[in-house]
Amino acid sequence: MYVHGEYAKPSEKGVDSVKIEPFEKIQESEPESEMKAIELKHGYSRDHRPDLKQFIIDMICTGDGDIPLYLKIDSGNIDDKSVFVERLKEFKKSWTFEGINVADSALYTKDNIIAMSEMKWITRVPLSIKLAQEKISNIEDNEWTESEISGHKIAERSSDYGGVEQRWLIVESEARKKSSIKQINKQVEKQKEKAEASLRKLSKQEFACEPDAKMAIEKLSNSFKYHKINNIQYQKTAEYEQSGRPSKLAKPTQINYRITGELETKLEVIESEKTRAGRFILATNVIDKNELSNENVLKEYKAQQSTERGFKFLKDPLFFTSSVFVKNPQRVEAIAMIMGLCLLVYTLAQRKLRQELESSGVSVKNQVKKLTNKPTMRWIFQVFQAVHLITVNGHKQVSNLTVEHRKILSCLGTVCRQYYLII
Repeated sequence: MYVHGEYAKPSEKGVDSVKIEPFEKIQESEPESEMKAIELKHGYSRDHRPDLKQFIIDMICTGDGDIPLYLKIDSGNIDDKSVFVERLKEFKKSWTFEGINVADSALYTKDNIIAMSEMKWITRVPLSIKLAQEKISNIEDNEWTESEISGHKIAERSSDYGGVEQRWLIVESEARKKSSIKQINKQVEKQKEKAEASLRKLSKQEFACEPDAKMAIEKLSNSFKYHKINNIQYQKTAEYEQSGRPSKLAKPTQINYRITGELETKLEVIESEKTRAGRFILATNVIDKNELSNENVLKEYKAQQSTERGFKFLKDPLFFTSSVFVKNPQRVEAIAMIMGLCLLVYTLAQRKLRQELESSGVSVKNQVKKLTNKPTMRWIFQVFQAVHLITVNGHKQVSNLTVEHRKILSCLGTVCRQYYLII
């Protein structure tokens, strides 16, 4: 979450906590807290605003209903890889939890998976790991199993990366594969144009000796991802002291070398990338497939989007939860906690509504007027915007309350119905 302001470190005395422009400068001294406050710092910005300081929210949500169970506020320069396991251990101290921890690839480091030996986990394996690059490519057609999730197939591998016994699942998404192949083809054409221009530029340069020319052409060829330079030739050109056509007895003052070559496509590299396109690797330390099937590994991993939806809510301009207008880091932490409580109320309401709709077999209209039993609370809030409480001759009445509104309120419980004067 980024902030506009020049927040000072808590240890810096006599410095404005924040500079608010163009209104005024505010100086405020507050008693030092025993607990160390976060620091508003520059760091990796997911919002592409590296110019602004930020703070980090670490969050753990349930797979059922996206309910936030754990919230921690961190300084703006914290690396998530370094705090993942610590946060999960703190979570286990607070909750009686025997389920599976699901996270993205930032969790997957040797240190983290060793530290999580007593936890059950599912995570994505970064393809920057050499072993992952090997396993994602070498798969025979008969090794694939079609997934229940449409357009996906799974191949199983074993691994002991980091000294931890694991089950690796190579997953291929048909839709992602098609999209990735299109991108690869575009990149090949784009890089070909750049490579041809670079080769033309190099062929105009003159070198003092052949080894220098050879080094330059090899360096250029190695810089290309999808192309290489073949049929390389070195042409000698002589320079003489006098201009014009030299005589047979004239000796050159200097010998220069020029390079020519032809650009060739690295077909094996392109085919290898196309083979890996649309594939990713999931790892889990739950080896027993009776406890956790391959299919459920994929489903649980995809369900981690619940946490991302929570962050989307916190940053949604409609709810103003991301707006931070406070003057020091302690207050930023406090308002971030309030953000988490807002998300808790929102997700609890959404979960209850969806459960009641499903159990009663009732549906409500969504944004495009189609019936659904999984509406978002954001849409429900918008549906109720036209409802007002009015007082006529001392009697309170609720206006514009339709059958659709009453259907929703009946699913949200007695208290909500009473709030809208439905007794």
